[in-house]
Amino acid sequence: MAEGDGVAGRGIRVRLDGSAGSTNDVAALKAWLERERPLEELVRGGQLRILERPRTDGPPGHMGVGMEILLVVVGVGTEITFRELLAQTKRAVAAWKENRRRVERGDPPEERVDPVDLDEG
Repeated sequence: MAEGDGVAGRGIRVRLDGSAGSTNDVAALKAWLERERPLEELVRGGQLRILERPRTDGPPGHMGVGMEILLVVVGVGTEITFRELLAQTKRAVAAWKENRRRVERGDPPEERVDPVDLDEG
């Protein structure tokens, strides 16, 4: 890994728009990501965790804000740069959306894939 590509304390947040709340899209996407190479290899190697968690951006007191997926880089010895991990995650989400179009009715939810600093907040 090149200097400056350190990934400790970094992660990737994947959010689906509100239409995902009525379906099982978040859980299905998480399962897809867990099986996607090289993400699967990083999970198996203990270098990456893929978590489903409640979203934190809803208005105060609003029920049913929804869920998001968080990819947490676990070790600084990760053999993949953060930029590569972000690009792979975006490709995996695009592949999931294309697959969902083929197997389910209706348009898939819109997504946002963003890097996050896990040490903030």
